[in-house]
Amino acid sequence: MILHCAQFELTLTRPHVMGIVNVTPDSFSDGGHFVHTSAAVEHAFALVEQGADILDVGGESTRPNATPVALQEELDRIIPVIEVLSRHVKVPISIDTYKPAVMVEAIRAGASIVNDVRALQEPGAMQAVASSKVGVCLMHMQGTPQTMQIDPVYTQVVDEVRLFLAERAAACLAAGIAKERIMLDPGFGFGKTRAHNIQLIQELSSLQDLGYPLLVGLSRKSVLGQVTGQDVDARLHASVAAAVISAMKGANIVRVHDVKATVEALKVVTAIL
Repeated sequence: MILHCAQFELTLTRPHVMGIVNVTPDSFSDGGHFVHTSAAVEHAFALVEQGADILDVGGESTRPNATPVALQEELDRIIPVIEVLSRHVKVPISIDTYKPAVMVEAIRAGASIVNDVRALQEPGAMQAVASSKVGVCLMHMQGTPQTMQIDPVYTQVVDEVRLFLAERAAACLAAGIAKERIMLDPGFGFGKTRAHNIQLIQELSSLQDLGYPLLVGLSRKSVLGQVTGQDVDARLHASVAAAVISAMKGANIVRVHDVKATVEALKVVTAIL
C-alpha cells in the first residue's frame, strides 16, 4: 500500500509514525510549549531525528470544548513553521486543519498532507485538496469539538464510523482525488465514550477492507487516562501500548507525541509481523 502526497510516496509496508507539532496555547497535552515559531521548528527537527515519518502541524486545538481560532491567527501560527520545515526536512508535512483557506495557504507553503477532523465537509475544503496533489486524511467526528463529548450516542459505533468514512472517501473519489492520496481515521476521542473508543480499537481491523491506509491517534488521550488513572503527562506507557496494539490490528500510521518511544516499539512490531 502506497500513499501519494505531493512529491512524496510513502510505502506503508511497516507502521509509520506521525509526530505532533502543536503550535497552540491550549492543546490538551502540550498546549503552549511550542507556540513560538522557533520552538515549534526546533521541536519538529527533534521529532525527525527521533524517527518521525511525517510531521503534523496544527494551529487550532480540537480538544473537547476548545475555543475556535480566527482564520488569520491560525495562519500566523502555522505558515511560518511550515515554510521553514518544508525547506529543511525530508519528510511530508501535514497540516491539521478543517479550514479551506488554511489548507490552501499551507499547501502553498509546502504542506503535502491535509489532516481534516471534518473530513473535507466544510465548503471549499474538497476543492482545496482536489486542485492540488496532496494526500488527505479523512477523520470521523460526531458533533464539533465544542459539543462532541456531550453524551455521544451510537447504535453501533464501528458500523457507523465505517459507513461515514466510506461515504467521505467516495465523495473524494467523485471530486477527482485519487484513491492513492486518501487515508482514513476513525477519530478516537472525537465524540466517543470510553466504551466506544475501546470497541473501535478492538475492531479496528474491520476498517481495513475499505481499502485505504488507516491512521490512528490515541496518544495521551483521555480514554488512556480512564483506563490507567494517569494524568495526561503520565500516559507515555499507555500511549505506546495503544500504538503497538493499533499497528498490530492494521493501523498504517500512528499520530503521536512521544515519537522516539513509539518508533522503537514499532520496530519490534515490524520484526514480529
